[in-house]
Amino acid sequence: MPARLGALLDKNLWIVFGVALMAVLRADSITPAFPGMAQALGVTSQQTALLISIFALPSIFLTPLLGMLADRWGRKKILAPSLLLFGLAGGACALARDFNLLLGLRLLQGVGAASLSMLNITLVADLYQDERRTIAMGYNTSMRSTGAMIFPLIGGALAGIGWFYPFLLPLLAIPTALLVWFRLNTPETNLRTNFLAYLGGAFQSMRSWQVVQIFLAGSLIFMVMFGAYLGYFAFLLSEKFQAPPSLIGLLIAGRPLITTIIASQLGRIVRRWREEQLIKSALLLFAVALAFIPLAPSLMWIGIITALLGTAEGLYWPANHSLLGRLAPIEHRAGFMAFNDMVMKIGQTSGPALMGVVALAGGIDVTFYVSAILLLILFAILSIRFPST
Repeated sequence: MPARLGALLDKNLWIVFGVALMAVLRADSITPAFPGMAQALGVTSQQTALLISIFALPSIFLTPLLGMLADRWGRKKILAPSLLLFGLAGGACALARDFNLLLGLRLLQGVGAASLSMLNITLVADLYQDERRTIAMGYNTSMRSTGAMIFPLIGGALAGIGWFYPFLLPLLAIPTALLVWFRLNTPETNLRTNFLAYLGGAFQSMRSWQVVQIFLAGSLIFMVMFGAYLGYFAFLLSEKFQAPPSLIGLLIAGRPLITTIIASQLGRIVRRWREEQLIKSALLLFAVALAFIPLAPSLMWIGIITALLGTAEGLYWPANHSLLGRLAPIEHRAGFMAFNDMVMKIGQTSGPALMGVVALAGGIDVTFYVSAILLLILFAILSIRFPST
């Protein structure tokens, strides 16, 4: 049986897909409800934005700790309670009619969400080896991208009925938690070493130059995508092409669509190229696409560039996760993924501020050129120091 079909027939992978969908159920599904919620609760648009930031806040502090605990206590003992908290607190938001209470519930939901993305990837790395791992990572990325596309659509439809209905979507995490606890079969570490010994071993495992480069690449991609692309892409389309919001939204949604398609075909791609080669190829695609955004003469070319970005993401993230899973020993794997998640969030947090300075100094176009240059420098470094075999 082909490896790609064998992975899809594994019930464990479908449970992990459920975790993947919950991991991307963050803010996109509730943002369509913000205007109606602001009117109903008597708050400003600036206040509604706090529902996004307060949700993300716990991850910065808790993700590394939860990764270490998942290595020591086992994945299920962290993941199942996290899903339950995520689902119960998120669902309770639909009942809140006081904004301060809503903020508190979103904070609790953020605590539940802190481990989901990291453990979703860790589980795939635990369950599969070699080519099957890369194929499964591709399917997992496709599922996450699919969720990133459909949840805003579902949230928008529910918000049309009532502003509080999109907050019911996290209730799906409750049956997912039960499946994880009772039906998921995954290697459990349950380490007996003391905490200091664990930290020493984890740090020693991460000292590889190859691992450092992977962390750096992920952080830089998040920095340029959140800082330049998501920060200024819509403004550029509006100012240069007078594109309406509906068309801008369609172009932005096209990127995860292409990512889903490419990542789902990774089983065929890895027969010819290893993860290291895919990472370098993706960095080059990111750089070329970002550099050409300000140069695009028409919206048709913007569509082509969007497809390039989606292709880059479809190649990069499964390869990144698969390679980290291969390099991380199982007793430190969740800690690896947690640290990777943390450095990417640093890139996500710093990107808008850094690119804001660039935009003030040189204009919107320069943010894309600077992003491309940074990625090309990283590509050059990886081409010299990053093995391909």
